[in-house]
Amino acid sequence: METAARARLETSLMQDICRYIESHSGENLSLALLAKQAQLSPAHFQRRFKAAIGVTPKHYAEACRLRKLKHGLRQQPSVTAAIYDAGFSSPSRVYERVETRLGMTPKQYRGSGKGVAISYAAADTPLGPILLGATDRGLCFLQFREPLQEEAEQLRREYPQATFAPMDTAHREQFGAWMQALSQYLSGHVAMPDLPLDIRGTVFQLKVWNYLQTIPSGSVESYAHVAAAIGQPEAARAVANACARNRIAIVIPCHRVIRGNGALAGYRWGVERKRTLLALEQAAASLRNMV
Repeated sequence: METAARARLETSLMQDICRYIESHSGENLSLALLAKQAQLSPAHFQRRFKAAIGVTPKHYAEACRLRKLKHGLRQQPSVTAAIYDAGFSSPSRVYERVETRLGMTPKQYRGSGKGVAISYAAADTPLGPILLGATDRGLCFLQFREPLQEEAEQLRREYPQATFAPMDTAHREQFGAWMQALSQYLSGHVAMPDLPLDIRGTVFQLKVWNYLQTIPSGSVESYAHVAAAIGQPEAARAVANACARNRIAIVIPCHRVIRGNGALAGYRWGVERKRTLLALEQAAASLRNMV
């Protein structure tokens, strides 16, 4: 009981530090300064923060700066003003480090996605209709269609000036090949297609999503196992949250992560669909092993 109470206090303390970082995201927050706020030594603070939050204080601060940059790109009078207000030391550092996180250049993001083309298509698969979208960099979302109308609208709200084009007017051959490969995979006929991805997320989310792609088809791992595998064994709950925020179904296989007791847990596209996906993959793996 005492251990659980200490854990809650620890989490509460680190969440207070998160709020401090968020409210001072435009400043240069050193590890020593943050440790002083927590009344801990820098080394001890670093370990405890990462265990409780899932990322280092530095990575959390960078994510906060990115959020402030995204807001500033819409509100500040210029891209440069937004960059400095967010706490970045120079425009060149921003273009080096955050373009992949924004999914486009800061200038394009400031223009609400102006100049960015997002192509989309819907198709039927053995597990139901899917909606797939991509930029020139690769897939940016792939989801089963029922809740995807909302997802598509969310993308439009975030990038209201981006150009959205249906498959029949943009990347037609590419989409056709991707759809065929996915349909064949979901029929159990071929291995997971190696498709280019354009993904955006926090440092921790990207770490989780990258690891998920290494879990073999036909296998499952627990949230705790994934957390340990990425070097953050106390972050099982954060792993579950990252899985829940995955926008690219199947290809980033969050369906292969289950609870430690073997229960399937949640799946944003339905637990029964998760069960079917796993059964399909396990059957295909068994057939491959017999060959």
